[in-house]
Amino acid sequence: MKKHLFPLSLRQVLTLIIVSCTLNTHAQETSLKEAFRDYWLMGVAVNERQDSGLCPKETELIRRNFNSVTAENCMKCEVIHPYEHIFDFTLADQFVDNAIANGQHIVGHCLIWHSQCAPWFFIDENGNDVSPEELRKRMKEHIFTIMAHFRGRVKAWDVVNEPIEDNGSYRKTGFYRILGKEYIKLAFQYAHEADPDAELYIQDYSMAVKPRYEEYVRLVNEMIGEGLRVDGIGLQGHLMLDSSPAADYDKAITALATTGVKLMVTELECSALPNPYADGNSSAEISDRFAYRPEMDPYREGLPKNVIKQWENRYLDFFKVLLKHRDVIDRVTFWGLNDDNSWRNGSPIPGRKDYPLLFDRNNEPKPLYYKLIELAGKYSSK
Repeated sequence: MKKHLFPLSLRQVLTLIIVSCTLNTHAQETSLKEAFRDYWLMGVAVNERQDSGLCPKETELIRRNFNSVTAENCMKCEVIHPYEHIFDFTLADQFVDNAIANGQHIVGHCLIWHSQCAPWFFIDENGNDVSPEELRKRMKEHIFTIMAHFRGRVKAWDVVNEPIEDNGSYRKTGFYRILGKEYIKLAFQYAHEADPDAELYIQDYSMAVKPRYEEYVRLVNEMIGEGLRVDGIGLQGHLMLDSSPAADYDKAITALATTGVKLMVTELECSALPNPYADGNSSAEISDRFAYRPEMDPYREGLPKNVIKQWENRYLDFFKVLLKHRDVIDRVTFWGLNDDNSWRNGSPIPGRKDYPLLFDRNNEPKPLYYKLIELAGKYSSK
């Protein structure tokens, strides 16, 4: 006698339908890069662990959600050019090879920056400042060697990083101390000579501060007027809950767009923690340090609902400004993938626990991830 299967109960049938729909929805879920594909490249800063294959879930999230990647640290001077005439491309090659395999746009970060610059760069054998002539030679070797190594593979570079202060003056770095403002122009000259096909960018933080962005307008117009190649300006976008409001970024983007070059948000995150800067600054100066105090680290067990709401609104207001200016925004890059590997956990107060990015410490998307995708859809018909 043939045996018959027991028929499924109504509850079991409904459960199967729900599970099937859930799996199908997840499989068809719109990614960040797909949601914003008509507006700009969606980017992320990638660290060495993610490139090494030690974090497969993170590697897959990066591949799925981002069509542009920036090297978080492995192309900075102290890593790639630690000693005079000695270059180490091990980590940078790994980063570039992975990005090419994933079909991602690559941003080389960064050629000239005063921070994370190898200590030998500015001094002679006696520990004194090198001559202007010697610093020019060192800059040229640095830029030419790196760009030649990646020519044809890396087609966009942050040439000069963070040269201007909030008040519009030039940051008193080793480069500026020895060469003055000329070092910025030399860097762009050398970069163009090294790879005429690469796009060349300049970028800074706190770009919603009026004296700073006004000086960038003057500088970029001046450089273009002198025949130098400048292809883009990066607004780093290191936000805090009480820092420059979205309206200030609206004004900054409007002003910077008058230069006619591409605009990009290059290092985006939003700290959810109390701001230690008394003036409401949103500084990203990595040398800034404040003493740890428990009251400045109040969310060790997670963010309360009211702070989550405030944090989400900060991001949403910022993205509404970017979408308003979508005709001039070329790329938006988050500075890190998840909360656990964000630099904001240790800066500017070491030891804090922050929640600045779209993915949590388990690499799960936060509700804001879906709200941004939904927001992008609302602009598709405008």
